[in-house]
Amino acid sequence: MSDQTATTVVQVPAPESRNSWPRPAVAWYGVIFFGVTLLVLFMNASISGLLIQPIKRDLGLTDVQAGLAIGTAAAGLNALFMLPVSRLVDIISRRLIIGVGLILTGISAALAGLSSTFSQLFIVRMIGGIGGSGNAPATFSILADYFPAAKLPKALAVMNIGFYYGAALALLLGGTLIGIASTMHVVVPMVGELRPWQIILIVMAIPDVLLGILALTTLHEPKRRGARSTTYAADASSKVKVVPVREVFKFLYDGRATFAPMFLGLAANSLAAGAFFWNAPFFARTYGWSPAQYGIIQGSILLILAPIGSLTGGFLAEWFAKRGRDDANLRVVFISTALHVPFAMAYALMPNPYLAIVIYAINFTTLSMGAGPQNAALQVIVPNEMRGQVTAAFLFCFTMIGLALAPLVVAALTQYVFGAEEKLRYSIATMHIVLAPLATLAFWVGLKPYGKSFAAARTWH
Repeated sequence: MSDQTATTVVQVPAPESRNSWPRPAVAWYGVIFFGVTLLVLFMNASISGLLIQPIKRDLGLTDVQAGLAIGTAAAGLNALFMLPVSRLVDIISRRLIIGVGLILTGISAALAGLSSTFSQLFIVRMIGGIGGSGNAPATFSILADYFPAAKLPKALAVMNIGFYYGAALALLLGGTLIGIASTMHVVVPMVGELRPWQIILIVMAIPDVLLGILALTTLHEPKRRGARSTTYAADASSKVKVVPVREVFKFLYDGRATFAPMFLGLAANSLAAGAFFWNAPFFARTYGWSPAQYGIIQGSILLILAPIGSLTGGFLAEWFAKRGRDDANLRVVFISTALHVPFAMAYALMPNPYLAIVIYAINFTTLSMGAGPQNAALQVIVPNEMRGQVTAAFLFCFTMIGLALAPLVVAALTQYVFGAEEKLRYSIATMHIVLAPLATLAFWVGLKPYGKSFAAARTWH
């Protein structure tokens, strides 16, 4: 990308005074709240993965049907509705979008627990996806108004601990919850006696609703900052017009040398990482481990190692930035992606479960180094008036490809290409062998143009 193009991407007025940033206590409360929200949402998603086998059995589903109902339904609608909802993120209260969305997600989870057919489960999971569609764009938009650009990677790295702890705690507690639910006898009028997985889904709905209420009552809606347009109101209470979609597309097109590698790398990583959805069935089919056995061992490892990776990535981005590297954020993403490649390719092909679980833990930890810097990389080169929409487009890759399509692709490879459930390991390995090197190459290509875009955006950091 030329210097002229880079300047076009991020021409902005001078930044506001440092004193106008929210108080640290307010900003870090937001980080903790969003971290807990990530923990709950991804713990629920991971526990749903542990429930694949009993749901398949009780509802008589194939692998593809299970992937559709449990993975694709929620994630697909989440991704599709994220794009129009993100336009609201740029003009109305982001706290309102997050709070209402969490409450709707909780209601959907409870209804999923009352489902007794594939159709019912598929429909209510779609509703949950719609409920959560504004959460991520609104969260990243708020955090970019809580912290200056130099401090944002560390804040996002801390928040992302919630994501990794959600996955780890789901693995640790999932087996226990399944065991407890199997001893319970709950009868619902017009539904009948609930199966253990239905009880768990209903219980999982409670934290979503509580967090939604807390979002509406305790989150601070910060002053918007970093806008290019002089007609864009920075005051969160002001009424403003949403930026036209054509202007957002023009912004992305003008900065295509920066954004194309970022989007491609995220898409490839997300499609490969989506195989995580099938990890519990993989250990069951390949090594004979129960969901509880897999969950306790894998969860314990991730509980220790994954936050180390996330925080390391945040501190490394800050270290590069202090040494004058304008590509600091994306450089950490490139390093973490390159480091995880051999472990991602190998873990599903190991001869025993202990080697597989250790190599997977290293893979997960190295990849987690890039999560905070990757999210920060986008926020600091996008002006506020279109930050929600551009973030939604970016997260569309993660949600639609990683959460919606990836489980279905793995299931299709297993069912139609390799032709047997016990060959799930080859589907997982194939995903990583093809996609992990592609993601690494994409981020490497994007380093230089990203650095130019960040340098041009320095006036509003």
